Amino acid sequence: MKHSLKTGLSFGLTSGIITTLGLMVGLNSSTHSKLVVIGGILTIAIADGFSDALGIHVSEESENKHTKKEIWESTIYTFLFKFIFALIFIIPIVLFQLSTAIIISVIWGLSLLGIFSFYIAKEQKAEPWMMVIEHLVIAFIVIFMTHCVGDWIGSTFS
Repeated sequence: MKHSLKTGLSFGLTSGIITTLGLMVGLNSSTHSKLVVIGGILTIAIADGFSDALGIHVSEESENKHTKKEIWESTIYTFLFKFIFALIFIIPIVLFQLSTAIIISVIWGLSLLGIFSFYIAKEQKAEPWMMVIEHLVIAFIVIFMTHCVGDWIGSTFS
């Protein structure tokens, strides 16, 4: 797989899933509003997608070992994958009640993250289950913390 595509896919998928799930869970815990959660997902897809793409752009430039074309490809791929992986979480929100959609989204997102982590580990000839567990534990921490913060905000400011 081409370096720029691999960079954009791995960063966009991971960030798109973890950031979006954290935002969704936190917003749901604090507002219980479909409209707010959908607005948050769209905001993450656009604003954080561009932010992450610029971060990859600057990071690749700072390595001083990639061509301009590779840097721009990584930038574009990062935005596209972050945008796509964030937006897929709108589907369950539209199709189901919010509480059910959040559960479906968490299962879906963690499954994708686990599968991708397994693939990366196999490619690196590393212990797949250790990498999968490591990545899923980090995702669970984000989800748990944003849920707690959302509960606190909902109970304090409502």
